[in-house]
Amino acid sequence: MFLGTHYPRLDDKGRLTLPAKFRDELAGGLMVTKGQDHCLYVFPRAEFEQMARKVAEAPFTNDAVRAYQRYLFAGTDEQRPDGQGRVLIAPELRRYAGLTKECVVVGAFTRMEIWDAAAWQTYLEEHEDGYATAREEVIPGVF
Repeated sequence: MFLGTHYPRLDDKGRLTLPAKFRDELAGGLMVTKGQDHCLYVFPRAEFEQMARKVAEAPFTNDAVRAYQRYLFAGTDEQRPDGQGRVLIAPELRRYAGLTKECVVVGAFTRMEIWDAAAWQTYLEEHEDGYATAREEVIPGVF
């Protein structure tokens, strides 16, 4: 389970050090892919495979399905953390997410999200007021 907010940096080679508390869950390999809102999603390999099977089972006779499959699978990179817990973020993925040196890693339960620090701050500012409303829509009656 991925929770919390962490502030790693990209090094000059495009490597990101994974938060220590997530490393065991990602030690068997991970998949980095383009997420929504111009962030990157990081899934444990097994979690990604489950999701990918569902995507692959969708009817590829549908134009939107084909487009989504191409976008998802072409934009995914498999990584294995090195001894220091670092993973290389592919140049295309860094470009897509606008990653600079300062990054934010957000736990999103089944996945991690990697954001450029400035983009994350902007996202929070734009969506903070809607949090209470969204909570009622997502989980009515819980809080």
